[in-house]
Amino acid sequence: MRVTKKFLLGSVIATAALALAACAPQTAPSGGATEESGGPAEITVGMVTSETGPLAGYGKQYLDGFKAGLDYATDGTDEVAGTKIVVEYKDDAGDPDKAVTAVKELIGSGVTIIGGSASSGVALAVAEQAAQNKVLFVSGPAAADAITGVNDYTFRSGRQSAQDVATAGTFLDDLEGKKITVLAQNNAFGQGNEAAVKAILGAKGATVDSVLVAEDVTEFTPFAQQVLAGSPDLVFVAWAGATSGAMWQAMSQQGVLDEIPVVTGLGDSATFGAYGEASEKISFLNHYFPGANDNDVNTAMIEAIEAEGGTPDLFSPDGFNAAIMIVHAIEEGKGDVDAMIAALEGFEFDGPKGAMTVRAEDHALIQEMYQAKLVADGDAFVPELVDTATADEVAPPAAAK
Repeated sequence: MRVTKKFLLGSVIATAALALAACAPQTAPSGGATEESGGPAEITVGMVTSETGPLAGYGKQYLDGFKAGLDYATDGTDEVAGTKIVVEYKDDAGDPDKAVTAVKELIGSGVTIIGGSASSGVALAVAEQAAQNKVLFVSGPAAADAITGVNDYTFRSGRQSAQDVATAGTFLDDLEGKKITVLAQNNAFGQGNEAAVKAILGAKGATVDSVLVAEDVTEFTPFAQQVLAGSPDLVFVAWAGATSGAMWQAMSQQGVLDEIPVVTGLGDSATFGAYGEASEKISFLNHYFPGANDNDVNTAMIEAIEAEGGTPDLFSPDGFNAAIMIVHAIEEGKGDVDAMIAALEGFEFDGPKGAMTVRAEDHALIQEMYQAKLVADGDAFVPELVDTATADEVAPPAAAK
């Protein structure tokens, strides 16, 4: 296993695991404790995420990363300190009810470690089950801030929305006295982003106003003109769905992108061609793309995913991190849920994005974020790193558990 509590992924544990493998019994009757490790001979991890449904692409990225991470953290053995790790995969199809049913089945069969969730709604529902049944839950790409600190049993292996918003703020040297306009759809997603920008960037001295657009609108010229007339120092765009192309076209044609810095989130590779003529004029905050950093763990993840025919993408690190966290919890906690929780609180490790810290008080995952741009590459666009926001710079406000 290549994980330690002190950022560098050392070989001490891997050496010990190999020694145990060479001289110790590999199983114990009925899953009992192995003599050398004190832990169970086998632990089943339940992975519940989207393999079908609207978030299937995100689920695949996460699972590709998880499988690569499990291989990495156990040196290809799927075993740590004498305990064999078995993974049972369940498809939630992005449906909280389906996820809860799957989790209940897993818990009923004795599973005490759950991972997964590309959907925030699913993650919150699974987190409730984790607390009720006192099992460990390591959430995945789901970004809702409400997951952080929701209960003692829930951790996250990816970033959260507050880190996205804080990264947007790094495009201005000093937020004090600056004006930020949020352009978003007038729905729960848009309103949530509006509230986050006001709470996080407003707390740093910015004045925040909003242009909220009804979901059924198809002509965006008046709204682009409204944004431009407000003369903000920064525009934060939170948009999703089929009207994205028309919205960005209006922003470009009305000159907003030429006059004002405009920031939005850079999604997975499938979205890189969605911005049309606006592509090279937008500033992007970003969670991850394969060229965002250069470290040995990132290289190992990319090589492992590609070796299996996959493509590393936005949420691959979340799966990889989850595997490292789960392996560490099993090794330190010996299958005891309270001990596994204690092992993860304050855990520091190197992931594909570099140094990661599980914040003890609320289980947020503190990590760096990126500023990026899209550049033309033949008929396509590819991301290019502009700058890195440090983990402390974009750390979310602490949540009370």
